[in-house]
Amino acid sequence: MDSRPVGFFDSGLGGVSVLGEAVRLLPCERFIYFGDTAHIPYGDKPPQQVLAYTHAAVDKLVALGCKAIVIACNTATSVAAGVLRQELSMPIIGMEPALKPAELLPGEGYVLVLATRVTLSLPKFHQLMRSYGQHAVPVPCPGLMELVEAGVMDGPEVDALLQKLLRPYAGLRIKAVVLGCTHYPFLRRPIARYFGPGVALVDGNLGTVRQLQRRLAQEDLLSPGPGGDVTFLSSAPGAEAAMRRLLAAHAGIFASACP
Repeated sequence: MDSRPVGFFDSGLGGVSVLGEAVRLLPCERFIYFGDTAHIPYGDKPPQQVLAYTHAAVDKLVALGCKAIVIACNTATSVAAGVLRQELSMPIIGMEPALKPAELLPGEGYVLVLATRVTLSLPKFHQLMRSYGQHAVPVPCPGLMELVEAGVMDGPEVDALLQKLLRPYAGLRIKAVVLGCTHYPFLRRPIARYFGPGVALVDGNLGTVRQLQRRLAQEDLLSPGPGGDVTFLSSAPGAEAAMRRLLAAHAGIFASACP
């Protein structure tokens, strides 16, 4: 048993969508969330720059006494998770686009993978494509993450950008859409409206938190409680209030209680 907090890291606000699942699934744990909002976006930066920013963020969380780190960012995971696992003797949990569960869904059609350009360009995603990408179509989505960071999660501006990004794929028969950036679940409503009720939207948030739960249990790091408290930090002023609002809006985060 270990009552130290779990550290969450993202380039900005998007990882709060993963944190919300963790608060719901692991109600006895304490959490520290760090958003590197001074350097957002990561998705259009060189991998070495992303690695440097991720190192700095994780060092901060380790210094604050975190017992495990969740890299709640697909881009940072692709660039830095392997390096960090070699350097640190603690659980390092990363994200990856949920292509496997999307591909295994029943029905026929293509799977669109919405993600940043960096995520789609790196070897980690290419390996995922080789294993589960038989019907997958990578779709880089510049601008979507920035809308979430600006607090715009529905409405004409979101609809217009989705139309622009997805118009080239309008003729395809689509069975599922992978939300391959942790910001994108906050756009679930307009994305679902664009594709209609017959298309599944899949993200990796719950799977990531379940992996965190498994690793904490394996290493006897689960907290006995009490838990549920979240500390928000950011590298630029003013973001913490937005993080709190997003967490409060996450459906069902208070559904569980610490035994």
